Amino acid sequence: MNSRAWLRNVVLAVMALGLGGFGRCSPAEDPWQVVWQDEFDGAAAQAPDPARWRFDVGTGPNGDGWGNGQEEFDTSRPENVSLDGQGRLAITARKEPFQGMAYTSGRITTKGLLAKAYGRIEARMKLPRGQGLWPAFWMLGADIDRNPWPAAGEIDIMEFRGQEPRRITGSLHGPGYFGAAPITGDYTLPPGPGFDEAFHVYAVEWEPELITWEVDGVTWQVATPGRIPAGGTWVFDKPFFLILNLAVGGAYVGVVDGTATFPQTLLV
Repeated sequence: MNSRAWLRNVVLAVMALGLGGFGRCSPAEDPWQVVWQDEFDGAAAQAPDPARWRFDVGTGPNGDGWGNGQEEFDTSRPENVSLDGQGRLAITARKEPFQGMAYTSGRITTKGLLAKAYGRIEARMKLPRGQGLWPAFWMLGADIDRNPWPAAGEIDIMEFRGQEPRRITGSLHGPGYFGAAPITGDYTLPPGPGFDEAFHVYAVEWEPELITWEVDGVTWQVATPGRIPAGGTWVFDKPFFLILNLAVGGAYVGVVDGTATFPQTLLV
């Protein structure tokens, strides 16, 4: 066994993460060990476990749609974020006036509760569809309060434009490669049920100087420090926390139009 393979096995055994209801192989077949997970079991309309998740409420610290021009107000109401009673989390965007915004939705994070460096991070999700809908499964550096974005780093495991139901994006943001110019790639689903029609498993496998993106076990993108542009810095060597949200509108997806009906739900 070479030194790289040995390091990988140690990292996977210690730091592997599982999220959602994805059936795992037996220990003999799978080197991963689950160190944190949420199966979202509980009664319908119940809030997600507060020992695992906290809410980001509002439109961002600067009131600017989380820096992206998003059009929703994120709440902690069960109408926007709750268990569905079937072992799933439902994040629901609604068209309704609320706190000066035209839409409500939800954004939950593990900030202050869980942050890890390296491992496999995965979620099984069914995505909404429609122009201007922007569900995402992503991570931010746990030092973001003292090391503001993009210096803290961002790992986008999955971003989805609701108007492109067969394509997802995965990206890295950091010093020298952020905003409209991240390290990024796209994946187009082969023929079959779309991302809005069936559950798919979205994952990254993250180890020192290597991040690999997967859908349903298929690798579709790899990033190493060699992809960082001149003058940029690789910042993916420290703990990150998780975020799940369903944005409405914003620079990434554009404005909502008549093709998007509401309510719309991200199921995890």
